[in-house]
Amino acid sequence: MQRKLYLKVGDKVSHLKYFAWGTGEVIEEKHSTLSGGFCLVRVLFEDGEERSFINDLENAHCCYYMGVRIVY
Repeated sequence: MQRKLYLKVGDKVSHLKYFAWGTGEVIEEKHSTLSGGFCLVRVLFEDGEERSFINDLENAHCCYYMGVRIVY
């Protein structure tokens, strides 16, 4: 099954709801080798916290649908 990934390492992002987090940068991608497994990204935000998100647009809980947007 081909995954439709949203983010890649180095992308700058922000969250539509949590402005206090500031801008973040994708610092890691993880891909499951199991069929149906998750694709995750870790994002380091300006508030100093690292947060993980699902990175597969085929998943209803993908970070895009949860409010993470690429900053151009």
